[in-house]
Amino acid sequence: MAVVVSISIIVLLIVGIISLAISIYNKLIMLNFNIEKAFANIDVLLKQRADEIPNLIKVVKEHAQYESELLEDLTDARTRFLASKQTNEKVELSNQMDAAIKSIFAVSENYPDLKASQSFVNLQSRVSEIEDMIADRREFFNESVNMYNIGISEFPNLILAKMLAYQQKSLLQISEQEKAYDGIQFQD
Repeated sequence: MAVVVSISIIVLLIVGIISLAISIYNKLIMLNFNIEKAFANIDVLLKQRADEIPNLIKVVKEHAQYESELLEDLTDARTRFLASKQTNEKVELSNQMDAAIKSIFAVSENYPDLKASQSFVNLQSRVSEIEDMIADRREFFNESVNMYNIGISEFPNLILAKMLAYQQKSLLQISEQEKAYDGIQFQD
């Protein structure tokens, strides 16, 4: 009888440990997929912004003898962004496109015809809306990363996370340029 009780306790203990491991594994997988989903949502908006670039370049070329190098750099960054499969590279190229777009909007002040163009104003508005949506989704992404980082650091999750080689992930940082940017300014 004592042997049956001992075996039963051992079996229950093993089942309990396996159940705990499965539960932790599922939690870690969910946290990781949430990060991927959150970045995919940002990626959709980054692609929408990249899709607006040809229209922006066309409108700018129609109304101004603009610095062709800036327009070429913007086109090149867009092409590389659309071809990229790596998240880190997409973020870097997005930052390059962001800086070029902001430069175009800033220099548009020197071209009254461009500034008065309804197409240009509409594109400014559209890009501004997309930037607001990116900011909202960036917040969700950072929250997902934070939950993931906490999840892989908690005990006993830490043990399984180390066995699965899960590493801390970085939050999307706002660049100093983004912090300093006040949006599109219209001057009369």
